[in-house]
Amino acid sequence: MVGWSVWRSPVMVLTAGARCSSSVPAVRQAYSDSNMVRPFSEIPGLWKNGAANLYNFWKLDGFKNLHRIMLQNFNIFGPIYREKVGYYESVNIINPEDAAILFKAEGNYPKRLKVEAWTSYRDYRNRKYGVLLKNGEDWRSNRVILNKEVISPKVLGNFVPLLEEVGQDFVARVHKKIMRTGQNKWTTDLSQELFKYALESVSSVLYGERLGLMLDYIDPEAQHFINCITVMFKTTSPMLYIPPALLRKVGAKVWRDHVEAWDGIFNQADRCIHNIYRQLRLEAGTPKKYPGVLASLLMLDKLSIEDIKASITELMAGGVDTTSITLLWTLYELARHPNLQEELRAEVAAARAESQGDMLEMLKRIPLVKGALKESLRLHPVAVSLQRYITEDIIIQNYHIPAGTLVQLGLYAMGRDPKVFPRPEQYQPSRWLRTRRTISGAWASALAPVSV
Repeated sequence: MVGWSVWRSPVMVLTAGARCSSSVPAVRQAYSDSNMVRPFSEIPGLWKNGAANLYNFWKLDGFKNLHRIMLQNFNIFGPIYREKVGYYESVNIINPEDAAILFKAEGNYPKRLKVEAWTSYRDYRNRKYGVLLKNGEDWRSNRVILNKEVISPKVLGNFVPLLEEVGQDFVARVHKKIMRTGQNKWTTDLSQELFKYALESVSSVLYGERLGLMLDYIDPEAQHFINCITVMFKTTSPMLYIPPALLRKVGAKVWRDHVEAWDGIFNQADRCIHNIYRQLRLEAGTPKKYPGVLASLLMLDKLSIEDIKASITELMAGGVDTTSITLLWTLYELARHPNLQEELRAEVAAARAESQGDMLEMLKRIPLVKGALKESLRLHPVAVSLQRYITEDIIIQNYHIPAGTLVQLGLYAMGRDPKVFPRPEQYQPSRWLRTRRTISGAWASALAPVSV
């Protein structure tokens, strides 16, 4: 599934980390006794009654417990199972070797799970799809352009000053909150603060402007933007299992709220585009500092304004939640491991001294910090699974899977599989410092060809 359907975030106390233990059930591995390929209809699982499964899914509070439900199903059915929840049908796998088969068969144009709530809104408002929703050659042509402007190593340096500024303001805000309590600590639901931090960071990079979310007073226009993003995520989850077309037809409130939220998000993009054009006219030349991805794409003039707007809004939607959740779980794990906190602090201090203020150089010298982020994503992935609609027939675990089937790789379950990660229940960032020696080679080969 997608990132916002994971689970409730922990409440954080900024000066203390309570230690707790968790037992992670081992995933049962099942192997075929015969080399004969078995038909699709024999894949084990719960796929014969989608309506009943949807009812049980709701009873289990499935939107918040999807990760646990998938892990339980792998323990019941083995390394491959088939399910149907409502109208949503898939085959689920966990083994890295099987993941390698899946991704090698994705072709030149990977077909990913369509977030139908998002595409339905765009169809309803006659808006273009962005790079996260497109498929085929249209996806590839947009992705090639965006790669150069968003993830190319040559442009990443443009983002660092913007992100550093937001990061400094966030740290200052935390210190201010702690000082105001008079108790040298600040107890809060940190998820809201990190959401603001992530939105401020993403907005700075994409739109080239600050929203002022690190201030005590938030501009009403910026607050409306926050509210729109929050509602958009909240209303997306139910429509993963109930067709948006049906909800639209009956005039359901969840659909109306979803449309209103996306309208607000696109209005923000319109306003930023207007401001960018006005600023470019005033400057009459190349901007003195990096103006943000949106302005950069407009000046590049290789995509239509509607294509740019669509991709920018989707990158914003995809970046805020994933960033804030990853940071939240990382801080949670570090609160539980104070000795590791000190190791990271020492690494950062040494890197800062060695780089002499050069932030790009400093980022090259903090492998343990990067390992901590990877370890957080292993234990607490923002997406429970990674999906592909296969374009050709494949065989996994001796079962035939026909072209057109949605196949999901269980990221949460795989990250906690002891056959892939020794002592998976332990938070060990150092395991990522020697990736090829400590992590299954099959895991590395499985993820190497992945396109998102």
